[in-house]
Amino acid sequence: MAYVLVLAIVALEIPLALSLRQRIDEEVRLQARGSADLVAVLAHEVLDKRTDADLQSFLTGPARQARGRIVVVDDSGEVIADSAGRVHLGDDLSTRPEIKSALSGKTVQISRKSKTLSRDLLATAVPVVDDGKAVGAVRVTQDVAAENNAFRRAVAGLVLVGIAVLSVGLMAGAVIARQFARPLRRFEGTARAVAEGDLEARAPVEGSTEQQSLARTFNEMTDRLSHSLRSQSRFVADASHQLRTPLTGLRLRLEEARARTKDNAVAVELDHGLHEVDRLARTVEELLLLSQTGERDARAESIDLGDVVERAASRWRPYAEADDHSIVVDRDAAAAAESNARPPAVGAADAAARVVASRADLDRLLDALIENALKYSPPGSNVHLFANGRSITVRDHGPGLAEGEGEELFERFHRGHSGASHSESTGLGLAIARELAHRWGAEVSLRNADGGGAQARVAFGPGFRTGSQT
Repeated sequence: MAYVLVLAIVALEIPLALSLRQRIDEEVRLQARGSADLVAVLAHEVLDKRTDADLQSFLTGPARQARGRIVVVDDSGEVIADSAGRVHLGDDLSTRPEIKSALSGKTVQISRKSKTLSRDLLATAVPVVDDGKAVGAVRVTQDVAAENNAFRRAVAGLVLVGIAVLSVGLMAGAVIARQFARPLRRFEGTARAVAEGDLEARAPVEGSTEQQSLARTFNEMTDRLSHSLRSQSRFVADASHQLRTPLTGLRLRLEEARARTKDNAVAVELDHGLHEVDRLARTVEELLLLSQTGERDARAESIDLGDVVERAASRWRPYAEADDHSIVVDRDAAAAAESNARPPAVGAADAAARVVASRADLDRLLDALIENALKYSPPGSNVHLFANGRSITVRDHGPGLAEGEGEELFERFHRGHSGASHSESTGLGLAIARELAHRWGAEVSLRNADGGGAQARVAFGPGFRTGSQT
């Protein structure tokens, strides 16, 4: 709107200013010529009767009208009347170019530099004619600066009008743009809500025809997406529930067969079968959990990350000790990076901050990382937990990551080079951890730690708050 208005104003006002300049110039010249002709008519009678006093008093009015100085000279160029007063009466102006031309019977208008006044002047001279002979001359001189000032004042008025028009136009444009953009802002808010996981959000159908069409298309797309995701989640959940019963029955039958067999080779195979059933059961449980991570009915609350770390350490310490591991909650990051002994557990770091999330989701997230760390840690080693600021770190002393491994470890069913040697691994733990972290505005990363082992870090964005509260 501003560009269009500026172009329109410039396109109109520049020609208008040029036309105004020409009109002012012509008006000044015509006014000077009219005043000079009027005085010349009167001067003809005065020169005949030689009543200079009458002519002197008459010049005041025309000079004021012409906004300049009027002088009358006789045929020799001597001043016989002057609107500026009697000081210059008797002065010889016969050398002035406009006076010369007028005494020769010509009417002239010229612009020249005045040597006495050091200013640019517009001089208009007409002859005083008697029987076809010039018996004197009338000269009107005007300051060109006055004409320029008049033009500048006129241009300033045009500029002010242009600014006023631009201001009014911009205010009108702002109102129009706001009316046009309001549906787009609401549409953007709806799209952001859908992107954050609220698949029930719908864009209001409003605005122009195109905007309404876009809103309807977006709502139809969201409906299909929501239905597809719900169907997928419902299928995984139903399949997981349905698999539990046959898996439980299969395990009972294998256990009964294991108890009855006397053949060691058969017993070994049955043990392997029980192990595979357990792994399949864990996979089913994790698939069920993964299918529920997109739901937004978890209760959000303010949580101390240090308390989350302490609770996780207490929860996993018996399992760790049963496998000859230790869970250590470190007070500083340096201790977490360097220690491999078995010091007694200490309190969570004082620097831990509070975040807004679901306590159950954070517990499950940390459980997945600790379980993964214990799984790959050698016997007799520690798993260190550390809460600092808005992040939690889980560090183990296992084989670490292979070269090139990183983001692909968070893909579902991807177990990496270390997981290949652990048949009980489902490849879903890290995927579940990332899904739960994303739900509350956090990010999970995995890298090799200094001194060996791997280090998983859960970092919450500054002041991030999401999720629904019930």
